[in-house]
Amino acid sequence: MAETQTLERRRGLGSVEFLAALLILLVIFRGPLSGLVAGARLEAWTTVFVSVLVQAVPFLVFGVLLSAIIAVFVPSSFWARALPEQPALAVPAASLAGVVLPGCECGSVPVAGSLIRRGVTPAAALAFLLASPAINPIVLTATAVAFPGNPEMVVARALASLAVAVMMGWLWLRLGRADWIRLPHQPDIAGKGRAFWSACRHDMIHAGGYLVAGAAAAATISVLVPEAWLQTLASNPVLSILALAVLAVLLSICSEADAFVAASLSQFSLTSRLVFLVVGPMVDLKLIAMQTGVFGRRFASRFAPATFALAVLAGSLTGWILL
Repeated sequence: MAETQTLERRRGLGSVEFLAALLILLVIFRGPLSGLVAGARLEAWTTVFVSVLVQAVPFLVFGVLLSAIIAVFVPSSFWARALPEQPALAVPAASLAGVVLPGCECGSVPVAGSLIRRGVTPAAALAFLLASPAINPIVLTATAVAFPGNPEMVVARALASLAVAVMMGWLWLRLGRADWIRLPHQPDIAGKGRAFWSACRHDMIHAGGYLVAGAAAAATISVLVPEAWLQTLASNPVLSILALAVLAVLLSICSEADAFVAASLSQFSLTSRLVFLVVGPMVDLKLIAMQTGVFGRRFASRFAPATFALAVLAGSLTGWILL
């Protein structure tokens, strides 16, 4: 028993401790840091950091609440009835569920974790995690508004994103291992009301802390990347695709807003901008950080690179065919 409690305490070390250490370091080194960062850069960093949080936090709260509802009020037997028994068929079914559930990547991470706790096969839960922020009605409507002269972008984004979600689910069925996923321990609490709020607090600590860390990293990189680099890369078809794929990871923009950013990058081709829209909701800094907090480092270190490669490939092929 003592050994188990020690392990649980070790697993609990994460977002809260990281943020506390970060704040202490900022206080200690505030003098040197203020000298290194110019006023304009500090202002830009703050703008990006705050904008990422402002976009993400409402959807994170929505996802945490939905996750707690699933964990506490939805019986395990519901998922056995709602999804096909065969895991290979449950993956596309869970992916299509993303069409009817508005939300962004910030909310889909805790929801996917809750689905796995309720007995849903991890492959289906992970397919939902990828599909929900990419093909829900809010995101597709925003894409249509951002590209009024290119309605094919909406179709291309939906098809490419759905393909990535399904293929990643099937890839997990083939190659995934159960010990790669380490969900944080949630103690059993008597009473559904107390259990609901306990689940909310638990997910906010784990997902919210890593969200802040990811937003800080995204803001730092966005300030350091020179604007002139984008102009140079846009002239090369292959490099432009890779550049916007990497940019989507670094900027960490919520899927409800990324279409407007993509539309503003008019120097890039439609295909490269489609790759930006496919990669962003599935692989970015804050999402990787949140996946690390919810599923563990072993999971994130394998899942994120595979998703990135597949998203770039699917976006490029779909753009080549439809755009």
